[in-house]
Formats: sequence, structure tokens, C-alpha cells
Amino acid sequence: MAGFIIIVQVLALTMAVPMETGGMRAFENPSSVWNPIYYIVLILLFTVFILFVIKSNKKYVLHAILLFAVAATMYYVFRAFIDGTSSLILTVLLTALLYKFPEWYVVDITGVLVGAGASAIIGISLAIIPTLILLILLTIYDIISVYKTKHMITLAEGVMDLRAPILFVVPKRKDYSFVKCDFDAESEGERGAYFMGLGDAVMPTILVVSANIFIHEGYMQLPLLGSVTLPAILAAVGTLLGYVVLMVVVMKGKPQAGLPFLNTGAIIGYVIGCLAAGISVV
Repeated sequence: MAGFIIIVQVLALTMAVPMETGGMRAFENPSSVWNPIYYIVLILLFTVFILFVIKSNKKYVLHAILLFAVAATMYYVFRAFIDGTSSLILTVLLTALLYKFPEWYVVDITGVLVGAGASAIIGISLAIIPTLILLILLTIYDIISVYKTKHMITLAEGVMDLRAPILFVVPKRKDYSFVKCDFDAESEGERGAYFMGLGDAVMPTILVVSANIFIHEGYMQLPLLGSVTLPAILAAVGTLLGYVVLMVVVMKGKPQAGLPFLNTGAIIGYVIGCLAAGISVV
């Protein structure tokens, strides 16, 4: 699963500059501290909508919305590198494949593209302070939704059978089929694959992208990526260390909220990177 986080981070850093140059920012003023508030409100509203759809047994509506969101994000991903017509063709083909044949590797490939694209778009849209506020708010929300209200568990179980790229899937055996999997008949321990929510890769990567876009000093040269700021690099490393700690806790037998570990690791790594480079944290 850590491999997915690394791939999302690398791709997000790669496409961030072309997206910024192409004017793909989600907010006109990246420095506004209201931006993360708007984002959290949208998350809460969409969560309420999803829970309502699940309770109303109208998942086809949610499936259509998710496919549209996936298609829109993939179009922006492709548009950062190729022309509009080619981007549209690739988007339609991948979305059709996802709809007709949502096998685990199709879900993973589209998940990586969507995750990297979302991370890059939000990362170039939020300056450092709004990004830090967003990660802290999301961490608090994840703790409440997993341990207190537990609605995140209900939400995850409710959308699993949509087989949309909102998670990463790693099979435990060679003959595993995500398409044929019956989630209602499987218990947590009997599942034939490991799962990780897409948000666990996206959210900390937002800080990685933001630190590389809005900080203009402390650069280091990395293979393939070129110049990357030290705070961005250590935010990425901190995310992976947070993931290691998360896995140690999970291996003890209890499901855990991922963002408290991943976001905290990213923020600590970012702060260390700023201090090491002699850059102001905020």
C-alpha cells in the first residue's frame, strides 16, 4: 500500500507545475484561510448525501456521480500533458472500462490517476497555511468519523460494492477477482484483498505539492522529478513514516483512522524540512 502513496506523490509533483501553468487552480486566492473551510463543508455535505443515498438504496445515483467525478479528474490529469482531444478520448475509454470491467487493477490504475490529479489540483490551489489548516481539520474529522460517530465505516461499507476508484486494492491471492467479490458474504478477516482509502494517499500529498509550489527556496535535485524543495521531500518521507506507524498499530488487530498518522507524519516532515533549509514554517 505504501507503493500507492509513493506513486501518487511522484505523479502529483510531476503534474503540479503543468496544471498550475494551465490555470487549473480550484481557488482564485490560494492564501485565503477560508478555502479549507469551504472544502470541509463540501466534504460534510457530500458525506450526508452519500449516507442518504445508501439508506435510500439508490446507489446507482452515487455511482453515476462518482464516475463523472472520476472522468472529470482524469481529463484534467491528461490535459496537463496532452491536447484536449486526446485527453477526452483517453478519459472516455478509461471511464467506460471502469464502468464495464471494474477489476482490481483497473480500479487501482484509475485510482492512482485520480488521486494524483486531485492532490495536484488541491495542492496548487492552497498555499501553506490553508493546507496545514485543511490537514488538521481532516485529521480531526477522521478521528470523529471513525471512532466517535463511526459513519465513515458505514460509508466505506456502503460504497465498496460500487467498485469505484475511491480505494486501492491489493489481492491476497493470484485468483482474486474484485468484480466477483461478494462483500456482504465476507467478514473483515476473510476478505481476499487489502484495501486502503484513496483519501489516505491524497490528503498528505496535498501538503507535498503545496510545499513544492509555494516555497521557492531550499531546492534539491531528485531523479525524474528535478528540483523539489526540502520541505516537500520531507513531507513525503514523513507521510511514509506515518504509514509505517499506522501499519504497526493496525497489525495489533484493530482498524484505525489513517489520516491522524499520515497527516501528522506529513506535517512533522514538512516542519523538519523547513527548519533544515532555514525556511519559515508558515
